[in-house]
Amino acid sequence: MSKDRTPARGITGAGSPEPARPGRGTVVGLVLRVLAAAALAVDAIVHARMAPGYQSAAPEGFGEGNLFLAEAVAAAAAGLYVLIRGSSPAWLLALLTAGGGLAVLLLYRYIDVPAFGPFPAMYEPVWFVEKTLTAFAQGAAVLLVAIALILDRRSRPKTASGTSAPTGRDTP
Repeated sequence: MSKDRTPARGITGAGSPEPARPGRGTVVGLVLRVLAAAALAVDAIVHARMAPGYQSAAPEGFGEGNLFLAEAVAAAAAGLYVLIRGSSPAWLLALLTAGGGLAVLLLYRYIDVPAFGPFPAMYEPVWFVEKTLTAFAQGAAVLLVAIALILDRRSRPKTASGTSAPTGRDTP
């Protein structure tokens, strides 16, 4: 107990240690973080390498190349955030990045969406190595994030009302 009679961090009101949460210091949590960061790194590298070729279609405008660079930056940032922090906000950012990227990839693979606003028409009805690699990496990241979030939610201590208690460790 600290001077002000509040339980020390990591101690529940009953005085027993708080269980380790998978998104943080456990071996499972570390493995999930490393694998998710690796999947997001593959996503980032493939998009960064392909961006110049796609930008040539709209060299003066807001082309696919710029969107690829934005995806590369977002995937790299989300991967580092998950690797360093492993908090719920980090996992949610990774889910939005990988899930959004996979959704857009599949949308433009199977549906011919015309150009709208600043976004170009990006229909590409073929699979090739880089696209397949990115789809697998994004899908793996989504799966890993889902596992981490489920394990994290199950390991939270419960309050008297039966809901998960905030631990103070979910802040970015």
